[in-house]
Amino acid sequence: MRARGRRGAGTRGVRAVRDVRWRRIVSQIGRSIVVWAVSTVTMLVLAGILPDFQLQSADGDSATSIAVTAAFGAGFFGLLSALVWPLLVRLLLLVPAFVLGLLVFFLNGSLLLLALRLTPSGSSAAAPETAVIVAAVMSAVASATGAALAVRDDEAYRRRLSRLAVRRRRGGPPCPRTPGTVFLQFDGVGHDVLVDAVRKGLMPTVAGWLGTGPDRAPAPTTHRLNSWRTDWSSQTGASQLGILHASNFDIPAFRWYEKDSREVMVCNRPTSAAELQRRAVERTGDGGLLTLDGASRGNLFGGGADEQALVLSIAIGRRGRRTRSRSGYFAYFCDPANAVRTVLSFVAEVGREIHQSTRARLRGQLPRVRRGGLYPLVRAFATVVERDVVVAAVIGDMLVGRTAVYADLVAYDEVAHHSGPHSRDAEQVLRRMDRCLALIGKVAEHAPRSYRIVVLSDHGQSPGETFRSRYGLTLGDLVRAGCGLPVPRRADRTLAHAVGAARAGEPPTGTEARAAVRAALHRPVEESHDRHRPAGRRSDPIVLASGNLGLVSFPDVPHRMTREEIDARHPALLPALAGHPGIGFLLVRSEEHGGVVLGPGGAEIPLDRLDEDPGPLAVFGPGAADAVRRTHSFPHTADIMINSWHDPAAGEVLAFEEQIGSHGGLGGAQSRPFLMSPLAVSAPVEDGAELVGAEHVHRVLRRWLREPDGPQVPLAAGPRSARQPNGQEGRTERDGREGQEECAA
Repeated sequence: MRARGRRGAGTRGVRAVRDVRWRRIVSQIGRSIVVWAVSTVTMLVLAGILPDFQLQSADGDSATSIAVTAAFGAGFFGLLSALVWPLLVRLLLLVPAFVLGLLVFFLNGSLLLLALRLTPSGSSAAAPETAVIVAAVMSAVASATGAALAVRDDEAYRRRLSRLAVRRRRGGPPCPRTPGTVFLQFDGVGHDVLVDAVRKGLMPTVAGWLGTGPDRAPAPTTHRLNSWRTDWSSQTGASQLGILHASNFDIPAFRWYEKDSREVMVCNRPTSAAELQRRAVERTGDGGLLTLDGASRGNLFGGGADEQALVLSIAIGRRGRRTRSRSGYFAYFCDPANAVRTVLSFVAEVGREIHQSTRARLRGQLPRVRRGGLYPLVRAFATVVERDVVVAAVIGDMLVGRTAVYADLVAYDEVAHHSGPHSRDAEQVLRRMDRCLALIGKVAEHAPRSYRIVVLSDHGQSPGETFRSRYGLTLGDLVRAGCGLPVPRRADRTLAHAVGAARAGEPPTGTEARAAVRAALHRPVEESHDRHRPAGRRSDPIVLASGNLGLVSFPDVPHRMTREEIDARHPALLPALAGHPGIGFLLVRSEEHGGVVLGPGGAEIPLDRLDEDPGPLAVFGPGAADAVRRTHSFPHTADIMINSWHDPAAGEVLAFEEQIGSHGGLGGAQSRPFLMSPLAVSAPVEDGAELVGAEHVHRVLRRWLREPDGPQVPLAAGPRSARQPNGQEGRTERDGREGQEECAA
């Protein structure tokens, strides 16, 4: 009897599973029919509006025939989009992303023309340019309809988000029950900027997680907010290398000259990024933060991840399936609706930038930099294409239950450089980034494993006009003048003022200043038609800028020059630099003291005395002395390190690049990024302690990955094999395309 009861219960269970399965099939068929019907109506409407799009023969057809033709056309177009489009995008992976985005419209229009030719009536036709428009509209409408139907059905929506992971993990190990972690980097968003955006109501998702928000009762707090202090080089290259690979040693700036290799290293150059990552792995013996089933998306460095897409350090050389720099684009652009939507948003963003820059110019807004040329396209790529692709890749990683994901969203940083970190343009970007965070949080609720979402930034940005706009010359002009080299005539008066001030204690003017410059420096003034050079002149100095951090190197000297050597060679150079009102301090090597900081008024402080007498570093706040001493220890520190002037009251600096929101040195909010972590993990630091340096942040993130409820990451895990276990390599790229409606919702 008992056995019979168990058999009966088992039979009922099998029937229940069958019933659920059939209901799912019927539901899916029903949604497909609705999408088909909406697409058919859309095609009929467009045929009535567009004169070059016809669904009937020249002799005229009945309304029924036209409707049948539209139904067949919409059906064939849907099938071609689902079956042929992914293959086309796969074939075009070697095409640059911008070109691929432009080809989206033409390829989609070609599929529509093919679908019209397949209709039984054979009477439908469209001009090529009209087909592009019709295909774009139909793809967007079909995608929106499918997403809306899935969202309205909570069970269908949950299945839609989780079925990919279940399917891909068949035959492999089950999805771990321990929580995964998503590290989402808001590039360039300082701690104070985030707090201010929450206060203004620009970022409701962040406000909800922190339990705050304007004009509403406090919400349950799920996250805590901390600030941390960057190294002297407050930029993505140094910070992200330290966060992902546990070491940013010997990264003095965003760009610097290395005398041993005679090369200029630039953090966002693929060859440089690959070399910096190699050095970090060699120094630490550690593959990186993401060595355990990790994914790196949109970053400069890979972090030892199994899955990498849009990662700069693998953009060159040999790449396997797991390390294709453009593989992330396939996951997004293989859905024509996503591709069309992104391209339209790209065009809209270009128009938005042109409008905003024109408005700023007409209003006489200051400070202001030029925003023409290719910048509107660069901004649109960073704020639209890169954002959409990276968020889509993160969603794909969560749907397959990946253990650790680190992704970088660069939109705010790009806009703030040219519009200002507190501008209305930058605030609009923060709104959109908050919506991306809300989407990722929503996906986490339906992922096959729980996720802890950590949001952080790599640096902030400090406002201020440029060095050139304030003083009428570049840092290179000032250095060349101090070395007795020709400079443009436009900079002559300003240089005379600076050098005269350094030598006489107060600024001379007019003829006296010019005479002082020529007599003291023997400096020729560059004429428009005659650039004469002194006989026997040594190699010109290499002057590089990283935000408000300047670097001067003398390439013909194989070692790092000392202050005494520089004075013997160019006696006016260091006084001219240290005495200029736009410069905060200099760091040079010294034969007597090892290293010294030079500043206005003849200040000269040895590095070992900075704690008791910070001198010109006092206005840069606590930790400045330690940051300068650490950079002094780097093998590739420049002969002269120059940090611009800083106003602690306004938080402003003077950028040596053409940026009104800058970072790269000391001074202001650029050195204060944020770290927002779930309450489910331990506090980053003990009460009263400070989180200092990107390497310290790495240790905190790794500790969270090793905590009892999280994955057990070895402290010194070496690089993972190029092949993933269980034959799952590349699965995120395949799976991500099926979740893009949710990504763009």
